[in-house]
Amino acid sequence: GVSFRCRQGGSFHCRLTTRQRSLASAALASSIWLVCRKRTLTRPGWDAPVLADMRRRIHRRLREFWDAGIRGPDFVWAATGPALEAFSQHPVVKQADAPGARLSVSAFLREVRRFVVDFVVGRVLTAGGEEVVSGLDDVTSYYLLHRYDFGLGAAPAGACILYALSCNLSDRVLADRHDLLAHGRGGASDEDGEDGGATGDGADAGDEPETGAGTGGTVWLKPWSRRKAKTLGADAPDGRPAPLIDQAHRLMQLWSGGDESKVNDYLDARGLTRHALFGRLLQAVIEMAPAGSERAILESLSNHVAARAGISAARQPGML
Repeated sequence: GVSFRCRQGGSFHCRLTTRQRSLASAALASSIWLVCRKRTLTRPGWDAPVLADMRRRIHRRLREFWDAGIRGPDFVWAATGPALEAFSQHPVVKQADAPGARLSVSAFLREVRRFVVDFVVGRVLTAGGEEVVSGLDDVTSYYLLHRYDFGLGAAPAGACILYALSCNLSDRVLADRHDLLAHGRGGASDEDGEDGGATGDGADAGDEPETGAGTGGTVWLKPWSRRKAKTLGADAPDGRPAPLIDQAHRLMQLWSGGDESKVNDYLDARGLTRHALFGRLLQAVIEMAPAGSERAILESLSNHVAARAGISAARQPGML
């Protein structure tokens, strides 16, 4: 049976028990404690200060969780409790730029998940450093989260859905619009002979189950050599810049084709030799890549980008 006991102003105790059916069968007997405290603040809060308070509160906890070895979806969920401390101390949180509007719990939790993403991306891009990296586009952020935890092998669909939501995306958008994910069957080595890196024959977009990752199956991150869209690395029709990972994969394809002039034209047209995060992205993917053609191409391309940056600096003195 289930029994509830409540004490005024203190704790809520839920006790769940089940009868013992036989000596050979397990019986559940567990207790869950939720410690509740009365609010010390009775006045409404405002979104900007509450979000700033949330970031201060969870940054220290995220460092503790990271040092404890918590990774993957568990790391994202672990931030929820500490973050809600900043939100729940007010009876309501108002939006300063929208008179009468309130910051909903769901909108607040989106901000929490995004901060966690920026924290993890910072660890990946700075080789475990303390920096929280913001300003990276959503698709590249997702790529780094997925690649860091699952590599190019099979990944559980549920975790990928959570990562996509944390990056303001969906698994279907990543598969259909960005050609970055494949669902369902896959797992063969890619055409360059590297293990665990590809979706495999039969896991292309046309073979994906209609319901996508919602089926509870597996998801595969497409390697650079299998991203065949002609628009890869090009800006969107509405003028939005191409995701940084798309630009990196486009450059890898040009570099593997042996046309250095096209590589230089692409680098110069997009100012990638002076991009604050592009060099970090290349280095991070190098460190996550196994020995093989992908790593070799990335290393040689990274060296070329660094050399090209020196040429650009010499031509434009005083510019970073």
